Amino acid sequence: MSATPAADDKLVGLCQKLDQAISLLANAPKFARPGKLPRVLDTARRVLLQEGGAAAIEARAQSFEKAGVFSGSDWQTPQFLVPSLTTHSLKSADPNLVAIEALSELRLLAVAKGEYLHDQISAEQAHHYLTQVMAINLWLLFGAPSEAERETQGRLAQLPRNLFQHLAERIGYEHIIDRLIDEIWRILHQRPIQVEPVKAMITQIAICQANPEIDLGISGQGADRLVSSLFGPTRACREDPGLDIYRERLSSMDGAALQGEATGFARAMHDTGLVSAYHPVLLRHLLDHSDHLVAEALGLSATGRDCLLCYRELVSALIRGGVHPATPQAVFGLALMLERGILYQPPVAPAMWRQMSLTLTEWSQARLNLAFGEAVSPRARLLEGVLCMLGQPLGVGQGNNPTCQSARALSMWAYNDPDYLLQMVAWAARDDEIIMHFEGQPISSMESSGGVAQSLPMDLDPVSLIVVPHLDRIYAEMGRRCIGREGDPHRWVNPEFHGWWSGRGFRINVDVATGQLHELDTFLRHFYASYHPYYNGNQPLIHPQPAGIAVTDSAARFIGWHAITVLRVSLDPSDVMRVYFFNPNNDSGQDWGDDIKVSTADHGERAGEASLPFDQFASRLYIFHYDPLERGELAQVTQEELDVVIGHIHRSWGADRVPPTDLQADSGPGGTP
Repeated sequence: MSATPAADDKLVGLCQKLDQAISLLANAPKFARPGKLPRVLDTARRVLLQEGGAAAIEARAQSFEKAGVFSGSDWQTPQFLVPSLTTHSLKSADPNLVAIEALSELRLLAVAKGEYLHDQISAEQAHHYLTQVMAINLWLLFGAPSEAERETQGRLAQLPRNLFQHLAERIGYEHIIDRLIDEIWRILHQRPIQVEPVKAMITQIAICQANPEIDLGISGQGADRLVSSLFGPTRACREDPGLDIYRERLSSMDGAALQGEATGFARAMHDTGLVSAYHPVLLRHLLDHSDHLVAEALGLSATGRDCLLCYRELVSALIRGGVHPATPQAVFGLALMLERGILYQPPVAPAMWRQMSLTLTEWSQARLNLAFGEAVSPRARLLEGVLCMLGQPLGVGQGNNPTCQSARALSMWAYNDPDYLLQMVAWAARDDEIIMHFEGQPISSMESSGGVAQSLPMDLDPVSLIVVPHLDRIYAEMGRRCIGREGDPHRWVNPEFHGWWSGRGFRINVDVATGQLHELDTFLRHFYASYHPYYNGNQPLIHPQPAGIAVTDSAARFIGWHAITVLRVSLDPSDVMRVYFFNPNNDSGQDWGDDIKVSTADHGERAGEASLPFDQFASRLYIFHYDPLERGELAQVTQEELDVVIGHIHRSWGADRVPPTDLQADSGPGGTP
């Protein structure tokens, strides 16, 4: 549908105003440009809300960039932009932030189409970046603004949709779909607990496939496995007939047909980490048949089958209580929990029985209903979360919240001390209070003041949703009790907060008072001697250990401090010594700059692990714990090895933190005990 003459006239008038604003910005003295920029952004925003506005902005890409629209901002260096960060900008309530993000995408579109020869980014790089942005934000193409968007953005919510409609028409849907499929598989290889965003993306792919107006060409060939895993994994539900019709079909099946259904569901589930809503229907039906078919539907190995047979009554109760079409991921969590064999630990089975009959407080029920809806009871929803966390302890994510410490603690307990995790869940959900001890003194989550998070986090899995607010307040209170002590409070907080297995030895390479690098050489020697098998007598890491890293972006610029867990150190399939670690930030695959790219697959990683070669990991480490009674050989670490690590540090987060004496000495050998 073409625009009306009146709409065309309005767009022409706005474009003239935009050209004037760009000219004023370009001709203004440098000190006066910040005062001219708001007029450009405001006029550009009004243009983008008109039909045909995105094309008009694209045509002016070179002129507004040359005028200095992006000067002094992150958008000034397009080669370092991160696609995943665009979502935050496009959903912002700040009109200027939305406008400048849109201008940046249209500038890169002009570059990608060869209309603008940019000196910092090639047409191929710009095209690749835009396909990633489109894939990550595909919901903007197909979905109307949500209630939350309308509330926070108002009419501004239409701007990103106009932008993405233009990008899709210019780039082509076929490029977006292929990139989206790759992105989905990359995320699924990490086996996250929260898969709703991935399911939403797969649903959009299915919509594209079914829409005759969208020509996908030869793209999207790898989508069938993803779409079928959700909507039709087996013969009896291939055409997505609906749950009621599928139940009727199951009632008339013989043993061989049920066996085929069970095998098909298990294969699809373990292939993708996603569970179809039909799978719980089958599993509940099989409870009245044989243990063999239940084990087949869960895809269990000999270990899992033995655990199922030993705890048959408990597993049946867990399926009846927590596995429903509205909680399908509980199937995957249950299967992986049985494979771990943790029910053989004496406290775990009784704690699971308690979990199923747990009385939830009104606050806990309200939180779960608000976050996940009321398709099942809050107790069933929480049970799904418990099964997923015990089955996928490395799938915990912190959401868009500064609560990496709490997410790490939940993961560590699920991984290393599952009955302690279940106790935490019981206290939080039943009592609305968790009491932990710091140096012998009790700390109540109800009596402690605010935590790190400024508001109650909602974008979390069911267990985290209930427990994290309590842990966050306790963690903050432990930090407050360390005020006045010399050094970093993590030295005392981490062992008390995470568990007795956290090493009491502590090293930090930053002077807390000044922020400068401190005894870097000694710090690295201790880390190598404590964790590297070649220097610690080939002693494997026994318990997961808390650690802190300096996160950097793809340009190696410092972003902030972040909590992770060191899980193990070993040779990868290529005989490279690697550190395997857990990162609670929802997606472990990241480019940290200076040729340091975190791997999540193909280097011996288990599901949910991230990894880096030992020296690269050491270059982003700033805090670690160790057992002071099991120290390795510090003197055997060569200076050449350390210089490689120190070079990475000085080229990245440590560039502005080098003390003057270190610059003069060019990081010479440090002291050893």
